[in-house]
Amino acid sequence: MAENQTQNENMAATENIGAEAQAPQELQGARPMRGGRDSRDRRGPRGPRRGGPRDDRARSEFAQKMIGIRRVARVMAGGRRFNFSAALVLGDKKGRVGVGVGKAADTQLAIEKATRAAKRAMVSIKLTKSRSIPHNVDAKYCASVVEIRPSPGRGLVAGSSVRTVLELAGVSDVTAKLLSRSKNPINNARAAIAALKSVEMK
Repeated sequence: MAENQTQNENMAATENIGAEAQAPQELQGARPMRGGRDSRDRRGPRGPRRGGPRDDRARSEFAQKMIGIRRVARVMAGGRRFNFSAALVLGDKKGRVGVGVGKAADTQLAIEKATRAAKRAMVSIKLTKSRSIPHNVDAKYCASVVEIRPSPGRGLVAGSSVRTVLELAGVSDVTAKLLSRSKNPINNARAAIAALKSVEMK
């Protein structure tokens, strides 16, 4: 009897020791519930949210405005291939402005190409103290004919894409008039650029 009692006590002690050895492993392997206090304490203070406003991002000195975007097709041997054509006006509202056109299979790529083209074709305008032009200017591009006249105190009076060109160039107190029947916004904008070249800085 004494031997059986001793064996039972030894088995119970062995089970207790095994349970105590296994308990920390189970606690170590267990993961805290998501959103619990332990998980927040381990992560520490949260940083800024993704996708939020970032002040360290450098902003471009130029403002841009689209004057036309369309889908164009090119006939190939296997059928028609479609691309996108984007036209925009780029300016710093301080006397520099340009018009660019870009074509690509994606809209964003077409806009990037148009932006680079507008920067290459940018002109600088000699403005007066009232941000106007010193004299009348006119120009013709393809079928578009534009005339720009200084008009003190009237602000910017223009239409079509000519107004966009003058706004982004920073020109005010002028009156622009389209002397042709052309409705092509790209040709009208380029005619305005050609007219403003008459007061281009040397």
